Formats: sequence, C-alpha cells, structure tokens
Amino acid sequence: GKHPFFQKISPSKTIEGAIAGLICGGLTLVFISTLLPHLHLSILQIAVLSVTFPIVSQAGDLVESALKRQSDVKDSGNIIPGHGGVLDRLDSIVFNVALLYHFIQWIGT
Repeated sequence: GKHPFFQKISPSKTIEGAIAGLICGGLTLVFISTLLPHLHLSILQIAVLSVTFPIVSQAGDLVESALKRQSDVKDSGNIIPGHGGVLDRLDSIVFNVALLYHFIQWIGT
C-alpha cells in the first residue's frame, strides 16, 4: 500500500493493508463458521465476529507497536530471530482472547 496508517506507531503499516486484513479476517471467520456447524452460530453472531475480530487484531498489533516504540526497542525479544519477538507473534491473539471470552458470555445468555 501507499497510504500510511498510524505512521508514528508503525511506519510500515498502510491503510490498504489494514483494509485487506479486515476483509481477509472477516472472510476467514465466515469460512471457519461454515466448517464448524456444531457451534450453532447465528448470522448475527458470525457477522459480529467477522467484523470485531479483525479490528481487535489490528488494535492489538498497534498497541504492541506503540509499547515497543515507547520503550525504544525494535524487537520485543530474540526468541524468534527476524520476527520482532514473541509479542509480535501474539499481539493480535492476546486481545482476541479477551474478545472471545466476552463473545462466549454473550452467546451463552
């Protein structure tokens, strides 16, 4: 992409990449929900997940990037060389675990 997205936090992120991530993330969740019919998710629940999970994933990534920038470190660790550290592999998952917990609470009621 050519248009920066939160350039001060993460200079390599672009608006085009963020939109592609939202679309691909949403489509992936719709696809997975068709593979797991035993979950009995409604169209509304699938729609909520397919919109919120990709947004929260990107938010987690940006928060982790902001923390690294605030701490003035390029990588959050060296366990996985060339990948920015373990936090770079888990940043979107950490936020989505909390979202998934609340989603399960919502569908359980």
